[in-house]
Amino acid sequence: MGFSGTTIVAPFRKPARPRLLATVESPLPGDGPAGTALRAGHFHIFGVKTPIAQMDFGPTAKHVPPVERSIHGFSWLRDLSSCAPREQCTATAQRILESWLDANPRPGKGPAWKVEHAGARLLNWLVHAPLLLGGDHAALRQRMLDAMTDTARWLDRNIGRAPDRLAEVTGWCAIVAAGLLLPEGKPRRLFGEAGLVRALGELVGDDGGVLSRSPVGQMDVIADLVDLRACYAACDRDVPQAVETMLAMLVPPLLALTHSDGGLGSWQGGAATSAERLKALIDATGVRARPLKEPRGWGYARVTARRSTLLLDGSPPPLGRHARHGCASTLAFEFSHGEHRLVVNCGGAALAGGQTPIRIEQGLRATAAHSTMALGDANSTAVLINGKLGAGVGEVEIDQRVVQLDGSQATRVDASHDGYAARFGLVHRRILILRDDGQELRGEDILVPSGRKGKRGKVPYALRFHLGRHVVATLGEKGRGASLSLPDGSLWKFATGADGLEIEESLWVDGNGRPHPVQQLVIQGFASRGGGNFSWLFKKMN
Repeated sequence: MGFSGTTIVAPFRKPARPRLLATVESPLPGDGPAGTALRAGHFHIFGVKTPIAQMDFGPTAKHVPPVERSIHGFSWLRDLSSCAPREQCTATAQRILESWLDANPRPGKGPAWKVEHAGARLLNWLVHAPLLLGGDHAALRQRMLDAMTDTARWLDRNIGRAPDRLAEVTGWCAIVAAGLLLPEGKPRRLFGEAGLVRALGELVGDDGGVLSRSPVGQMDVIADLVDLRACYAACDRDVPQAVETMLAMLVPPLLALTHSDGGLGSWQGGAATSAERLKALIDATGVRARPLKEPRGWGYARVTARRSTLLLDGSPPPLGRHARHGCASTLAFEFSHGEHRLVVNCGGAALAGGQTPIRIEQGLRATAAHSTMALGDANSTAVLINGKLGAGVGEVEIDQRVVQLDGSQATRVDASHDGYAARFGLVHRRILILRDDGQELRGEDILVPSGRKGKRGKVPYALRFHLGRHVVATLGEKGRGASLSLPDGSLWKFATGADGLEIEESLWVDGNGRPHPVQQLVIQGFASRGGGNFSWLFKKMN
């Protein structure tokens, strides 16, 4: 209603001067090399170095999304705090802060005042305040405290303008943190806690997965809640039970997307996050949990067999209001054995703008950038600008069970989607069978007419298997198979009954946003609109 916290708490008293009530110790580590680059005078964002002196922090500056998020959200503070003792980093932090405040003297328009960026900035300011308020720079200290107060007031009034629930959660976390750490903040804290609980309920599904189905979004929410919990600890207050419950719910679905090496796969714009980074995040939560067995609500199937892990996207893409970097990846799969990933998706759309060019962001979200089948060189779901998705897959059926295969047990996943039914009159059905020893993966892709009668004519198809980094493929005789050599000297065979197997170039984006050249196996040709089936096999050779 526009009342300040002072008016509610002490209406007849002079407002308290801005100050911090506690010092926060966040358990989340940063990127040490990126912090070292900052001390050397450069922003280091997804592999691209930009001199601090040449960075334009103003509201009219045009930056790619990763740079925009970093400089206006002050996420670089975590990296800086991780690279050296605080006393050695204060001068760098204050230099960048002063430049930013000069370019943005008051709340206004521009990328700095998107709800997500303002929320991330305020939360990072509060959590890493000793870096910004240390030293003898009294004038800058007062400007910083005034900026915190102004940003908190701006968020109070504008939190409802967030474009999606993830941005809203970040904003609410910042509001609650400001209520904890700034004077006379009890009304703001209560207001923020109520809004945060509501936003989390609308962001997360029944099984704990965010509705954008993105592991990047899942990790961002976890990181925000971990920092917020550290703010409660600094003030010696109990964390609301809803926040603790939500953290416990968010971890198991994220672990369900891990490969045999402990790292994450590439789904819905995310990249192959390393096991070390994921472990640091999970350790910071304090949650001890196993991967969710059947994350059906989140939309992924996971099968493990000794040293092998199979991941399948078994759900329609996220709705447009939830998607940030939505991908047309339905029925795509990834497959790993031990420390090596044999089949992957390109990934990295959320990280485009660093070494991965922003111009290929839409291509990384396309069906062809995933290990699945595409018909007519079209996406199974329309890929639109700004991370949104259009019409396409509306229904996915999936069944997972244990079966007998050549005298031994195996897990069979049978799934289908209707993404091509409207355009080509065909339903794509995929059957994957992983043997219990993890050394054989059988697959069959089936095209089934969606109506009672199949249509005449043919439609071009392409069945793609993007290979992991360091996997070297060699085409076999007659073009019906290939040898896959792994770095540890092991050999896998790929065989297919279809004609037209080829080896083509592809790329794979790692968790730091760096693209790497890889190979892909491609089976392509023309399929009858009356239906067809294409079988294939990955087998480890002894």
